[in-house]
Amino acid sequence: MTQDNQFEDEFEQEQPKSRTQIKKEMLALQALGAKLCELNKERLAKIPLPDLLRNAIVEMGRIKTHNAKRRHMQFIGRLMREADHEAIEEAYNALTQVSEQHVQQQHLAERWRDRMLAEGDDAINAFLLDFPAADRQQLRQLARAAKQEAAKSKPPASARKLFRCLRDSIVGA
Repeated sequence: MTQDNQFEDEFEQEQPKSRTQIKKEMLALQALGAKLCELNKERLAKIPLPDLLRNAIVEMGRIKTHNAKRRHMQFIGRLMREADHEAIEEAYNALTQVSEQHVQQQHLAERWRDRMLAEGDDAINAFLLDFPAADRQQLRQLARAAKQEAAKSKPPASARKLFRCLRDSIVGA
């Protein structure tokens, strides 16, 4: 480390935060609090929150007027500053990442199902290359039954079963 860099580091440590920086941090914590208010009770229970903050977030759902919501969000932001907001943010990010991964798996299963119904055995063989643990015979039977149901304009029960089978194979991989 050069002498200039060392001097700059010491200078930055001695300087108090600017009012702008404090306000940006406060607004970021309010935004995190707003994201927490959108979670349902089960997902909110998975995040480590102090009781007062948890109660304030639950209370936010009961407030109807705009100004009262704004004031309550400021209150939640103040409580967030007092809480371990870094741990809360990590837990929230982990929770949303799992949710996004689940959605991606659902979309992948839908694409494979549509491809199997359109292409038949070629798509099943391609799927088995990517997911070798899947049951070839079951996939072929479900795809064939789904095609027959579609041809006869019946409800897509087999297509749903095929989707569940594909989703389970994708999740299990």
